[in-house]
Amino acid sequence: MHYPSKILEQAVEEISQLPGIGKRTALRLALHMLQRSESQTEALAKSLIKLVNEIKYCKKCFALCDSDLCEICSDSLRDESIICVVEDIRDVMAIENTGQYKGVYHVLGGKISPMEGIGPEKLNIAPLIERVEKANEIIFAMSSTMEGDTTVFYLYKILKDKNIKLSTIARGIGIGDELEYADELTLGRSITHRVPYEEVL
Repeated sequence: MHYPSKILEQAVEEISQLPGIGKRTALRLALHMLQRSESQTEALAKSLIKLVNEIKYCKKCFALCDSDLCEICSDSLRDESIICVVEDIRDVMAIENTGQYKGVYHVLGGKISPMEGIGPEKLNIAPLIERVEKANEIIFAMSSTMEGDTTVFYLYKILKDKNIKLSTIARGIGIGDELEYADELTLGRSITHRVPYEEVL
């Protein structure tokens, strides 16, 4: 694609590196930025810089937040004896939108995927093992993909001998589906009607 400006070409190149954004979409977005007021575009740029420089990870659950502890971990009304283990912040947001869960979370930061070079040591598993000492139940709420199931089985082997209830969300979520794309009603029912993990083995 021929660009009339090196500056425009560089902007398109950077935007096209975002997930799901091709060169044509990137060009459309870049041209849209030029049509917006300068203050709007600057506000977007500042918010992205602030996102990169100032956002934090909760010291307890590893969710994204603005301070040392996220709002959920700071909420005294949440049941800390129930920990829902998820892949990333998108899953926390999806489950919270159901309004059906009152426990806390633990964000692994990914899932085991040998094909992508992601082993257990790259996930927030060690901090989870520390947290289970004070918990009564661990809910595995991972996407029902091969990687998600592998991660849950790995965690199950580590935790099965501890005096703690291990459960998984009910399979209202289709096999191979990502959690974040499930509708709120289905996801809410999956959390509410969770089952002992041993039953799905």
